[in-house]
Amino acid sequence: MDLSAESVKRILSKYKFRDVAIEELQKVSRVHPDMKIKTGPYTFSDSSQKDLLKLVGNIPVAYQGHSYNLPILLWLLDSFPFTPPICFLRPTSSMVIREGKHVDSKGRIHLPSLHNWDHPKSTVNSLLAEMIARFEEEPPLGTKSSGYGENPSDLLAYVSNLKVNEGGNRHDQAVKVSVIGGGDLGIAAVLSIMAKSCVDKLVLIDIPESSTKGGTMDLEIFNLPKVEVSKDLSATAGSMVVVITANAWSDEQSYASVVQTNVDMYRGIIPHLAQLSPKAVLLIASQPVDIMTHVAWRQSHLLPSQVIGVGCNLDSERLSHIINISLVANNTGKQAWVIGELSENKVAVWGNLGPGTDQLQALMPVSNSTKPLMERGLEMLKGKGQRSWSVGLSIADITHSIITDQKKIHSVTTLAEGWGGIGSKVFLSLPCMLGENGSTRLPGVALGSEDNAKLRESTASQINLFMQIRL
Repeated sequence: MDLSAESVKRILSKYKFRDVAIEELQKVSRVHPDMKIKTGPYTFSDSSQKDLLKLVGNIPVAYQGHSYNLPILLWLLDSFPFTPPICFLRPTSSMVIREGKHVDSKGRIHLPSLHNWDHPKSTVNSLLAEMIARFEEEPPLGTKSSGYGENPSDLLAYVSNLKVNEGGNRHDQAVKVSVIGGGDLGIAAVLSIMAKSCVDKLVLIDIPESSTKGGTMDLEIFNLPKVEVSKDLSATAGSMVVVITANAWSDEQSYASVVQTNVDMYRGIIPHLAQLSPKAVLLIASQPVDIMTHVAWRQSHLLPSQVIGVGCNLDSERLSHIINISLVANNTGKQAWVIGELSENKVAVWGNLGPGTDQLQALMPVSNSTKPLMERGLEMLKGKGQRSWSVGLSIADITHSIITDQKKIHSVTTLAEGWGGIGSKVFLSLPCMLGENGSTRLPGVALGSEDNAKLRESTASQINLFMQIRL
C-alpha cells in the first residue's frame, strides 16, 4: 500500500485524524498487502462531491471447497478511522449482486460492526475478517448465466476496475412511508411528514387493538392528496420508513404488565411489517420507546441499523436551540445531543461542527468548564412537555433525514451494546448518522462518573424489565 503518492498525500493531509488514519492503513497493509489505497470523488446523496481516500482490493472467500477473490471498495470519510468506512462490492458486468441480509441491491455492504463502529476497538482488519466470515455463509455475488445468482458456487475471481454508483440512493423509486396507529400522535406524524418531506405516498394504518383513537375518519373525509387510510397492514408493502405510534389498552396495575400488553400487540404486527418492507427503517414512537424499540428489533429480525426509536431527538433539538440562541447567541457551530434513556437519567454530550457545514468534527463529553452551561440548558428543558404535535415534528425530522439520505446526526434509540463500554444488548438514545439505509452509530466517548452512572442505571433497569416480560 503506497501512502507516498502525491495524490494520496494531498487528500490525506485534509483528514481530521491524519496520523491515526495512517497508522490504521499501515495495519491493513500488513494483514492485506494486496489492498490498494486510491483517491477519487465520492458523490453524496445531495449530488455534492468530495475527494476521499478509498481502499480497493479483494478478500479471499471459501465456498463449497473452493476459494474465490471477492472484490470490494471501502470509502474512507475524512473523520476515519473514528467513523466507519462506506463499503461496496465491485461486481463485473457478467456478475449479479445477490441481495441479502448484509448486501443491498446496489452492492452496499451492511454489517453489525459498521453499525457498532467504535475505534480503536473497531478496525478495518476486524471489519474485513467479518466480511469474509459472513460472505462464506452467504456469498453475495453470482453469475448471470446461473439464473441471477441462484448458484453461489459460480462465483469467479473478479476484475477490480469496474465502477459502481458509489454515492447513489434509491430515489429513482417512489418514496413511500407508512404510519401505524391512528391516534393523535399518528395524525400529527402524518401531517408533519407530509409538510416536511417529498413523499409520493403515505399510508396510515388504523389498528383496531390500539388504544390510540383519533381522527382517521377526518383524514378520509377531507381526502388529503397522497394519503391513504387503511386497516390492512399489507397496504404498507414497499415502504421506505414505517413509523409505529400505536400503544395498546391495558387495565393492568404493574409497569411490567402494561409493557407486556404493548409487547403482545407488537407481536401481531412487527413481523408482518418487516416481511412486507424488508428494506424499510422501522421508527418506533410507542412507549416506553427504549423498550419497544428493543422489542421491535427482536421481533422483526432486521439489522440494528434498520430499527430505531424517536428517543431523545426532540430534547436534543430543543437543547441545541436553547444553548445556541437563548444562552450563548454567538456560539455558532456547537451541537448538543441528549443521550441515554428517555427518563430522568438523560445526559448530554457536545459536538463541534465544521464552519458553515453540518459535518461533525468531534464528539465529546461535557467538561467541567461547560457543565454549568449544559446544566442550565437541561433545566430549561424540564418545563417543556412533549405534545403530540411536537413529537410528530420530531418524527418528521427523522423521517426526512432517512428518505433524503441526508446523513444528519440525530440522537435516536439504537442498540447501545459496545458504546462507551456498555456490554449488554440494551437500546438507548445515542448520536447516530441517519440515511436511506438506516442508522450509523457514532463512536462512544468516555463520560464523567456521574453521567456514566446514569447510563449504567438505565442499562440495569432495562435488563431487569426484560426478565419480567415475554417477547
